[in-house]
Amino acid sequence: MFKDEEIPVYDDDELIQFTLNLVPEEFEARIDADKIQWVLDVVYDYYEEKGYIDEDLAQEASIDEMEMFEYIEKAAKKDKIDLRDEEIKFILDCEYDYGVSLGVYTEE
Repeated sequence: MFKDEEIPVYDDDELIQFTLNLVPEEFEARIDADKIQWVLDVVYDYYEEKGYIDEDLAQEASIDEMEMFEYIEKAAKKDKIDLRDEEIKFILDCEYDYGVSLGVYTEE
């Protein structure tokens, strides 16, 4: 358990910059801050829909990565967001790495 001053701060702006710093050359023309933010918003929607975000509950959850990925793909088609599967996967990988660096996620 964290003491109040040790609680990791998950910051979308930091995460977006973290991701932009790692964008491979082949994705540079297609991935920008808005698309990263859109993916993050959909991830949060997925977490809320699954009940993973509960202010009264602070426990570790096991996320079905394939189900979340398919949820994002479906949302991208619906919202007409032009992201390829490998670009979505890259953004999700960066989000995970950022979370691990903060101690929000633990590696399995």
